[in-house]
Amino acid sequence: MSRTSITRLQVMWNRLLAVVEEQGQALIRAAFSPIVRECGDISAGIFDLEGRMLAQAVTGTPGHINTMAEAVKTLCNRFDAAEMRAGDIFMTNDPWIASGHLNDFLLMMPAILDGRVVGFTACTSHLVDLGGLGMGPEGSDIFDEGLLIPPCKLVDRGEVNALLMSIVKANSREPIANEGDIYALISSCETGAQRLVQMMREFGLTDLDTLADYIIDTSRAGTLAAIAELPAGTYRNTMVVDGYERPITLSAALTVDPEGITLDFEGTNGCSAKGINVPLNYATAYSVFALRCVIGPDIPNNAGSLEPFRVVAPKGCILNAQPPAPVAMRHTLGQMTPDLVLGCLAKVLPQKVPAEGASCMYDLPLRNAPSAALSGGNKFALELVYNGGTGARPTKDGLSATAYPSGVWGSQVETTEAAAPVIIGRRMLRPDSGGSGMFRGGLGQHIELRAAHDEDMMLFLSVERLVHAAKGRAGGGNGATGRVSFKTSGKALPGKGEVLIPAGETLIFQTPGGGGFGEPARRLRQHVMRDLEDGVITAARARLHKHDPEEPPE
Repeated sequence: MSRTSITRLQVMWNRLLAVVEEQGQALIRAAFSPIVRECGDISAGIFDLEGRMLAQAVTGTPGHINTMAEAVKTLCNRFDAAEMRAGDIFMTNDPWIASGHLNDFLLMMPAILDGRVVGFTACTSHLVDLGGLGMGPEGSDIFDEGLLIPPCKLVDRGEVNALLMSIVKANSREPIANEGDIYALISSCETGAQRLVQMMREFGLTDLDTLADYIIDTSRAGTLAAIAELPAGTYRNTMVVDGYERPITLSAALTVDPEGITLDFEGTNGCSAKGINVPLNYATAYSVFALRCVIGPDIPNNAGSLEPFRVVAPKGCILNAQPPAPVAMRHTLGQMTPDLVLGCLAKVLPQKVPAEGASCMYDLPLRNAPSAALSGGNKFALELVYNGGTGARPTKDGLSATAYPSGVWGSQVETTEAAAPVIIGRRMLRPDSGGSGMFRGGLGQHIELRAAHDEDMMLFLSVERLVHAAKGRAGGGNGATGRVSFKTSGKALPGKGEVLIPAGETLIFQTPGGGGFGEPARRLRQHVMRDLEDGVITAARARLHKHDPEEPPE
């Protein structure tokens, strides 16, 4: 393909974006686990022969998408394209290659046109249980946390590796869901490969070289132009987060120069003995996502727009954990990195960067207590996902109960109760949880749940901001911290560790709110009155804004 017009190249680029979206939806529709089919905990993408990501589905999480962008390069180097055949699919769940912990499976499939490999499709999704201690922070190393599968061939010329599938099922508390989710991943790869080949035939392409170069060169140039608008220099920020054994300091130095941006986590604390450590691929994925939200956000996410960003960290710090460190709950800290990075950018672009938010997703991995397994009771494994409030923006309030930065939608009541013996008794927004300010922080949630039967349940907690709140910006107030407690006794629970929920007890889970932006006294009176009417704030909170809650709005 030569001398192809810019218009034709742009049309083909748009077509790739449509293909990956269909690929992602194929995965969601076929998945068994609620965290995939209801919450969208996935990624899907198309890659050229060099393993460069050309397009990604809009549906998905930064932790899956941006790690996938690098993982495919690794798999391309591991397996020879010349030896690949139609129907082959490769996979791994190695946390340091795929998406940071064992529960995420990454698949890659060659797209074959007229007997030649012309590109690759790939996808990732979360499997609910891989054995071991499961989705919790209690593992002492990666071997405690479940089944690790090195890069291997899952499907050989259309034939699924039956032994590998049996091993995965035999090492899971949810074997049927795991098998179904793996076939959903296979379906996603096949959909992407088929549609890519159809698109190439339609446009008369024999390879993706010219189109790939156009996509990557255009995106890189646009991103570098956006970076060039920033003043050169190094900008620093630190955050203190709850941690496990002790509070953890996260440090970042953001260096801007015409060639790109380098983010350095030097000064960040070392690893924890518990599974909240973060492989660098995952920390990089979320850090770069935060940068891209502010710098050239209108430029599509691909190998070209990602290339100008570089992330480094000392080996052994908690954001660059080395194997075999436990990493099951790597999102607990990994999803805090966007606020860490945005704190650096706030010193460059103060009117574009929001206040800190709840940050990480608040997931509740639940499963039957050991007593149920021994007595023949209900056996299940379920991971519920909830979100807190985002930080207020420089010109608008924060968003309540919103999945930023994870992108994982909240678990639904109906699907939760259908998938496991759990009852959600109450779920609502949490008044007064957003930080006060000229613009208010987003609200967290109040959730109450209990076992559907007279049985104990095990909960594996690893959540942040139960001690250190989301900070306001430019004079705004901090968001409310989260809280986990028992309803009957009122006992507050720690943010990390295994918790037995006794039969008949109700768990109350309150997610944090986002920080406010700007001085509270500058909030318009009509906005305060609207907040009161909507139950967003109480009269006591309204007084922080120096407006009389008894006085009617103007």
